Amino acid sequence: MLKTMLLAAATTFFAATGAQAAEIRLMTGPQGGVWVPLGGQLKDMWEKAIPGTSVQSLPGAGIANVRGIEEGKTEVGFGNSISTVDALMGNPPFTKPHKKVCNVATLYPQYFQVLVPADSGIEKVTDLKGKPITTQPRGNTGELITQQLLKAHGMSYNDVKVSFVSYTDSVEQMKDGHAQAFSLGTAIPSGSVMDLAAARDVKLLDLSGSLPEMKKMNPGYTLVTVPKGTYPKQDTDVKVIGYATHIVASCDMPEDTVYRMTKAMAEHVPSMAATNKAMAGLTPKEMAEDIGVPFHPGAARFYKEQGIGVKTM
Repeated sequence: MLKTMLLAAATTFFAATGAQAAEIRLMTGPQGGVWVPLGGQLKDMWEKAIPGTSVQSLPGAGIANVRGIEEGKTEVGFGNSISTVDALMGNPPFTKPHKKVCNVATLYPQYFQVLVPADSGIEKVTDLKGKPITTQPRGNTGELITQQLLKAHGMSYNDVKVSFVSYTDSVEQMKDGHAQAFSLGTAIPSGSVMDLAAARDVKLLDLSGSLPEMKKMNPGYTLVTVPKGTYPKQDTDVKVIGYATHIVASCDMPEDTVYRMTKAMAEHVPSMAATNKAMAGLTPKEMAEDIGVPFHPGAARFYKEQGIGVKTM
């Protein structure tokens, strides 16, 4: 029965030609993160740009979205550069190389942040040993990075007391003292962190010393700066682990549909920036950044019109 339903859904989608796709499933992110409202923005602009198309927003996470495309459970999703590259290569947590995932557009940098109570005495990652921490559910890129961060310091989940919950639940655990650290990968300023900071004093851990070992696990990691004043009582710049958020799509999607989706994003940057100011001033050249994931032919067509050459599948 399930196979029949999936076949029917796929037939409905791909029977449409050109820009007349009947339905596009868009996997976003965990509740409380920026991908959910940004997904709403994409839904609105894509439905207007592609007459006759309906976009269905679904919950997701960076790793789960890439798997969803490979398994035919969605057509489009948000992704994180580091985990998407792992998917294409078949690196853990993926069990095989993913062949159906194409890049559409890079949107903004992501910041992997670790928050601790300001008065906790926790100054570095190794101070987390034996402490209760909270991160995202398994399948979320932020959860994978948390594993790798601990590994970079000779630790694992066995060395901490970890809960895998939503951003919202993580904030509540930090507020009531049930967690001593909250790790998440998202844009800045994070609404969840702002909510937490309004209830109690917290501070960001400097992760610059973690980068060398992190890069051995995934060369896509970089250092990015959370500028002072991003969060209440943050009086210094803080270095954290960085990567990129991008849009991925099934390589089987019609070229004209993806072309129109890409064009719509480039033409509505202010609308997206209203949801996440990290995208203010986003240009086609930045959207076409090479992050090691081949572009969908439809996206490549748009970038070619802008005088930008990209690698396709």
